[in-house]
Amino acid sequence: MTTTPAPVSGEGGVDAYAKLAQLGLTLPQVVPPLAAYVPAVQSGNYVYVSGQLPLVDGKLPKAGRVGAEVTPEEAAELAKICGLNALAAIEALVGLGRLVKIVKVTGFVASAPGFTGQPLVVNGASNLFGEVLGEQGRHARSAVGVAELPLGAPVEVEVIAEVA
Repeated sequence: MTTTPAPVSGEGGVDAYAKLAQLGLTLPQVVPPLAAYVPAVQSGNYVYVSGQLPLVDGKLPKAGRVGAEVTPEEAAELAKICGLNALAAIEALVGLGRLVKIVKVTGFVASAPGFTGQPLVVNGASNLFGEVLGEQGRHARSAVGVAELPLGAPVEVEVIAEVA
């Protein structure tokens, strides 16, 4: 028998809004789609967040492949921005108050030949979800190395979340 955790804000759950404020983080505006898709879609009790690039005010802070033009540490910070953008997409669609759990995170890392630290890069997003959401931020995950990402981004993160 499985049990469903309490929503992350409200009675018994982590208040995601308060935790973001405590961490000095602000949810950005939702990143507009770069092609023919929507930032997030709900189906039943799940929200599927499209791959989020580390865009800040519509701009990519750093471009290139990790292990060449971008250090793994810089890429982890960019993955954190991707995570914030994913939370913003959830907020815009259903509100963080309805978030029950981050279920799955997939991180794509534009990797230089020989770079094998993709999991450490995607930790930037995973750690953010843990810091903001506590136990409800723990998730299954894949970290995949790729040759190129849109706009030359070093990292892209997509999320599946359960909502009440």
